[in-house]
Amino acid sequence: LISAFVIPALVSAHGFVQQVTIDGIVYQENNLNVATPAPSIIRLVSTNSPVQGTTNPAINCGQDAQFASLSGSVNPGSQVQCLWVGGTDGSSNWSHNTGPLMHYMAMCEGSCSTYNSTNAEWFKISELGLEADGITWYQAALDSRAPVNVTIPSTIAPGDYLLRSEIISLQNAVTEGGAEFYPCCIQLNVGGDQTQGPTSSEVCTFPGCYSDTDPGILTPNINNPPIQYIFPGPPVASFANTNPSSSVSSLTPTAPSSTPAESVSSSSGAHLSTTLSRTSAGGVYDTTFFFAFFISNFFWEFIYNSLYMMFS
Repeated sequence: LISAFVIPALVSAHGFVQQVTIDGIVYQENNLNVATPAPSIIRLVSTNSPVQGTTNPAINCGQDAQFASLSGSVNPGSQVQCLWVGGTDGSSNWSHNTGPLMHYMAMCEGSCSTYNSTNAEWFKISELGLEADGITWYQAALDSRAPVNVTIPSTIAPGDYLLRSEIISLQNAVTEGGAEFYPCCIQLNVGGDQTQGPTSSEVCTFPGCYSDTDPGILTPNINNPPIQYIFPGPPVASFANTNPSSSVSSLTPTAPSSTPAESVSSSSGAHLSTTLSRTSAGGVYDTTFFFAFFISNFFWEFIYNSLYMMFS
């Protein structure tokens, strides 16, 4: 019974970035565990399971992340959409619904296709957490295959960069070490003739940006909303925060295909005031759906952690 039902459910409960769209141009990622990966701009990881522990080296770009052979061309102000999916082949939707979505960038030393990012200096360009109700997380919209949309800072200097898209799932973060990190690194070449970048106080390394006891990572009250959430890591870099849309990710639903989805624009400079649509082919999601989804997700996480404790 466990092998037939629980294990497949646990596998599909985790996920990875399967597709990146840059200004309408789609770049596909390889499915996990492929024998011969196709060229991509996304650094392929070895598992869809989360990274746990803020000192784990895999928190940098994901477990066993491999150099990608390509880089996506962007310009200051370009729109980048990251599609997070569940399972190992993208046949499932993202299933977690609690925790922030954040994006960082770091300049590569030379070509990103050979750049070891262990000592990369990362700066934050966007962060999304709770909606205004203090209960619903923007992450919950990923279940409808909504891509996370982030804007490349409008004044960023040209060069080769890594874009680090990160989800932190907090449903088990009531105790130290319970937070689950899902980082993904995307190789970009930024054009243009702008000149700005982060200050020395706005950069950090992975590991190093976070601590297991940071507010926003250790969250004892996570299951007792509404809460006031504090984002971990440095603040959004000041030069990235001058353009309102460059500090905010927008979420818009998309079908499970390679057709780029249209972005929902945001005119607000506040990190949590972007527009979020929950419409799909089936209509508008109501609170009953989210409650049922939360209970189901919590159940499978409980089973997963119980099995982990039994066999570890």
